[in-house]
Amino acid sequence: MVFIHGGSFTSGSGALSVYDGTRFARDGVVLVTINYRLGADGFLWFGEGTPNLGLLDQIAALTWIRDNIDGFGGDPGNVTIFGESAGAMSVCTLLAMPAAEGLFHRAIAESGAAHNTIGPSSARQVGARLAAALGTAPTREAIARVPVAQLLAAQDNLSQQVAAKPRAKLWGEVARTLLPFSPVVDGDLLPGKPLDRIRAGAGADVDLLIGTNSEEARLFLVPTGVGARMNTPFLYAAASLRFGLPVAGVRRYRAGRPGATPGDVLAAVMTDSYYRIPAIRLAEAHQGTYVYEFGWRSPACGGTLGACHGLELAFVFDNLDDPSTAPMLGPAPPQHLADLVHKSWVDFAATGDPGWPPYTPQQRISRHFNTASGTTTNDRPTDRQTWHHLR
Repeated sequence: MVFIHGGSFTSGSGALSVYDGTRFARDGVVLVTINYRLGADGFLWFGEGTPNLGLLDQIAALTWIRDNIDGFGGDPGNVTIFGESAGAMSVCTLLAMPAAEGLFHRAIAESGAAHNTIGPSSARQVGARLAAALGTAPTREAIARVPVAQLLAAQDNLSQQVAAKPRAKLWGEVARTLLPFSPVVDGDLLPGKPLDRIRAGAGADVDLLIGTNSEEARLFLVPTGVGARMNTPFLYAAASLRFGLPVAGVRRYRAGRPGATPGDVLAAVMTDSYYRIPAIRLAEAHQGTYVYEFGWRSPACGGTLGACHGLELAFVFDNLDDPSTAPMLGPAPPQHLADLVHKSWVDFAATGDPGWPPYTPQQRISRHFNTASGTTTNDRPTDRQTWHHLR
């Protein structure tokens, strides 16, 4: 199994303690965590030269694993890649890349799907704005001469500008993804949008497990206080401007959540727009996909974090005892749930079957992981149908 870390394509490391693979090794898995170039170094493209260096790093790692993993007791004929957040987006992008064909046989995408790429025009727009902020020419050679600290500060500031004013007129496709440094559909290495290519058959021979957490967006709305400050007028404005959801759609969300605060409704809308609906679209596009939802609500922060983004990681790796996870997990997270989630990932990597039926547009079966776990069919159809415009 090969893990690709997240971090909005600008941060993160495969060496974080929560990704310790001891429990995977205990269960017969050879686990590899990788690193790749991030931010401008990995994903800046001006329309010339080699694009998507971060993805090429991932492919280089997978190529090395194919050629060498048998020396570590691994099977090059049974490789599962899995990732979380931007790592999951990487997994889904690799599914669509000709250069990655044959390098892995199964894939798991946690809280990230196939909607998070940008086209050449948006990439050039980001590059021009970064170069202008640095006072340098819009070329990779010029950017490479900028001191690292200055470059990192500039790319962080650019990301903050996108988040503050995510307008298509200013940022193109980046206004939707909020990820200025991300995989580029360059027409060669990545010939088309990943979801379109997967719909056309790319990655069809790869077993896929994909899912989300029930309240992903609470990680971004609770600690910042945005959710607590949200009121009804701002809810309608944010839903329309940021997520393209009309007033009627927001009203459907509110009707399905009696007593929910405007912040709670915004969290549900944001979770579905960025995570759940893209995961469903990928499951609809890729035959034989298994779907899960992680719903255990953390008691941390007075219970306000809920089943937020990143919460499942300690359960997947069976590392509930890792001190770095305590602020998110709170006291006494359920070990039996970690046992179940971890086993499902191991079983899927070994056999391609995580222990429940695959997803189909007719039944829409998904596995819900919670204190009491089980499978559901056609979960929250009104919410799902509200996003018919998000393809």
